[in-house]
Amino acid sequence: MHTTGSENTASKMPGLLLHKAMAYDLGVWILTFGREGAMRRKILAHARLQAGEAVLDVGCGTGSLAIEAKRQVGSAGTVCGTDGSSEMIARAAKKARKSGFEIEYESAPAQALPFADGCFDAVLNTLMFHHLPRLSREQCAREMRRVVRPGGRVLVVDFAQSTRKEPIDFLDHLHRHGGVDPDEIVAHLEGAGLKIAESGNVGFMGLRYVLAEAPAAA
Repeated sequence: MHTTGSENTASKMPGLLLHKAMAYDLGVWILTFGREGAMRRKILAHARLQAGEAVLDVGCGTGSLAIEAKRQVGSAGTVCGTDGSSEMIARAAKKARKSGFEIEYESAPAQALPFADGCFDAVLNTLMFHHLPRLSREQCAREMRRVVRPGGRVLVVDFAQSTRKEPIDFLDHLHRHGGVDPDEIVAHLEGAGLKIAESGNVGFMGLRYVLAEAPAAA
């Protein structure tokens, strides 16, 4: 289904890589006031996951969302996660083993996913689009379109672009590269050949989502 990715490839791609995996998890816990699980479930509610589906989490970080996705697709489903940081992948794999779930993780850039065409029913991209420059966002959108099956879904979740000029709270400091205008996300997904199904508020800490669908097979 895939070829092996490498962090060497990822390091050559433009965009911000986060390497301090334990600090990242602590930051998320503080940011969500210990309600990270609730945030993940809110996000995945918009992905419309079904038992037995194949799911890819692009920019999976330390793997918390992938674990929740695996819970939802069950033993008949498969979940893969990619991230450009080997430190994030290592922690994600450790968390998966501890949870008892079988999840496949690869160190790979979002702009060059190490999978064959049409492998997944659903592709997730959460809280990482703002780490990519504009051209890389276009490349990532095209890659997500490529690996999703006809009729499959692509879910992008991120912070809406802030209008503030200076960071004023912990959220802004943690995500100092800002958010992404939801209209820009829509434009990238449509430009990649996906059809927007719905968009709106996640219902948790001001996050916005865009759900798109790949055209059904002729």
